[in-house]
Amino acid sequence: MDLTDYRNAPRERDRVADLMALVPGGTRRALDIGARDGYLSRALLRLVPAVTALDLEQPTIDVPGITCVRGNAAALDFEDGAFDLVFCAEVLEHIPPQLLERVCRELVRVSAGHLIIGVPHRQDLRMHCTTCQSCGRTNPPWGHVNSFTVNRLAELFKPCHVERVSFSGQTKDTTNALSAALMRFAGHPFGTYDQEEPCIHCGQSIGQPAARSLPQRVATRLAVQLQSAQMALSSTRGNWLHVLLAK
Repeated sequence: MDLTDYRNAPRERDRVADLMALVPGGTRRALDIGARDGYLSRALLRLVPAVTALDLEQPTIDVPGITCVRGNAAALDFEDGAFDLVFCAEVLEHIPPQLLERVCRELVRVSAGHLIIGVPHRQDLRMHCTTCQSCGRTNPPWGHVNSFTVNRLAELFKPCHVERVSFSGQTKDTTNALSAALMRFAGHPFGTYDQEEPCIHCGQSIGQPAARSLPQRVATRLAVQLQSAQMALSSTRGNWLHVLLAK
């Protein structure tokens, strides 16, 4: 997928700048968890002399100062305190819930001083769901299976303490049980079907939404109306939560 337009969008540029503003001065060694194409690893390299880019499949980032490694965040092959900074953005929301605490413990273990965590803030995982066209089961948006607040991150990363908190972007996205049930009946026609993430249940491509029957179209309209009314009464919140933690 060509991410050029996405990366150049003002909202995304602001998000990355907000993350980088949390990098502590004097950091010499950083570990980027879930590096993928290396976009954030390269941004870190402008602030940190040595960056290790880690992903489930070894990244291919041919840039001096960046070391690419294959690894699993649930079992990191590094010594305790190997890095001044552990950087983890757009990752924890995808970690299977049964592994989340283990991953957080590993990130704390390999950090010698600080961690920067970036996650969606108070995301309502019932909104923008998809229906897998292979197995017919409901998937959360973008494959996100965890929702976070500042307090939840503080609990997950004990004994670290929260040093700084920042938010990027704004949203009012929220829904309710009735709207979510109606959308599920309608086949989730407005979900995140352009996502790269496969179905969390069967591992196949999500596909595209199926054609809707008349009852499903009626259910969709009612769900949208209920959801819109709720959002009109909801307060705006930060879209992305960025936290600097210290050991």
